[in-house]
Amino acid sequence: MSIFYKVGTSVLRRLPAERAHTTTIKALRAGLGPKANAKAFPELAVKVGGLSLPNPLGLAAGFDKDCDVPDAMLDAGFGFVECGTVTPRLQAGNPKPRLFRLTEDEAVINRMGFNNKGLDHFSARLRDRREKGGLIGANLGANKDSDDRIADYVTGLARLWGMCDYFTINISSPNTPGLRNLQGSTEMDELLGRLSETRAKLSGDSPSYPMFLKVAPDLDFSDVERVVEQARTYGLNAIIVSNTTIERPDSLTSPHRGEGGGLSGQPLFEKSTALLQEFSDAAEGRIDLIGVGGIGGGAQAYAKIKAGAKAVQLYSALVYNGPQLVQEICADLSARLKADGFSTIAEAVGTA
Repeated sequence: MSIFYKVGTSVLRRLPAERAHTTTIKALRAGLGPKANAKAFPELAVKVGGLSLPNPLGLAAGFDKDCDVPDAMLDAGFGFVECGTVTPRLQAGNPKPRLFRLTEDEAVINRMGFNNKGLDHFSARLRDRREKGGLIGANLGANKDSDDRIADYVTGLARLWGMCDYFTINISSPNTPGLRNLQGSTEMDELLGRLSETRAKLSGDSPSYPMFLKVAPDLDFSDVERVVEQARTYGLNAIIVSNTTIERPDSLTSPHRGEGGGLSGQPLFEKSTALLQEFSDAAEGRIDLIGVGGIGGGAQAYAKIKAGAKAVQLYSALVYNGPQLVQEICADLSARLKADGFSTIAEAVGTA
């Protein structure tokens, strides 16, 4: 079966990038995805941000924008799946072409622009799977033409409350003009304050669903401690480090390297991991961290964990390695733990 998926991945790469993605989603909806046991390695079970994960490997937002195939991705062995980014209203996104493979660099550039079918479709998909197991997160965003972007996040939180297992507040996409301004101190206070108030009203006397904050890799190191303290002040459960970057490393060789948008994949690994280490140093264990950016194998996932991440997420690597990569990374992590004398993945967190 591994050979089957490797061949399938190779065939899909011959299609234009966005068409390959939509074809993949259709195939997964038809039941053609891989099957793996997310609990195959008990030593990989870990608690992150109030969630008990069967393993620390998650699917990053952007792959399943409309929550069409969360169960297919859980079946592939992911410990948790994050769907979205979803905005209150349907949004077409930016003009095509807007997704580019940088094959020579094992990277991707996208300027999708939060294209999605909106909360009506997203919530219906969550209702359809309500009785199924597995951990699903909703990545919330704002419409490009919104008069009150903070209100869009509040709307998403309220609309999907009780339908998924956690929420991620995405203020770090570079493809919605001005969105990253919400990472500023004053703007973040207003955003997190309004979300915190809404969350308290929605949860009442019941336990609250976890809420995570996703930041950009281009965040200045001097802002890291401030973001940690604001996240803690408003009761967030974890910080996801990080989204795509607007920087273009000199090492890029692909003809598409000059395209506008966010860069992900292998060239993002060092930059995002350095920022993750900064967050780990600032947090001192007071808030959980999830590492994202450039994970293409077990060694990189393990490096994120040792830098302070309790869990990791990936997406771009699936473009080049196929869905069987999930099983391969989990097996590799298990082997690395044993080689280093750790009995659980939690023991390896922050040991770099």
